[in-house]
Amino acid sequence: MKRLVDLLKNKFFLVSLAFIIWMLFFDRNDIISQYDYRNQVKKLEQERDFYTKEIASVQKDLDELTTNKDKLEKFARERYLMKRDNEDVFVIIEEKPEKKGLFQ
Repeated sequence: MKRLVDLLKNKFFLVSLAFIIWMLFFDRNDIISQYDYRNQVKKLEQERDFYTKEIASVQKDLDELTTNKDKLEKFARERYLMKRDNEDVFVIIEEKPEKKGLFQ
């Protein structure tokens, strides 16, 4: 017990303890902020990986469209509903069945 009392009277221990408490809880870069920053970095890294894969996919599609006329024609027909002069285009949209409630 005497060691604990002596330790609490030691000014270096008290200053060190106050410094540690200040840095852990009250500083601008406290533990909670560091945890939030770490989660934000992980989220941004996941987004970076996703967009890197998307860029590679789009670049591959672009290369195929610029080198292959058949793929370009297929892309234009599917995406922009383009057609030749002597053709007709019919767009078929599948409707989802309506959900019936208990009282309908």
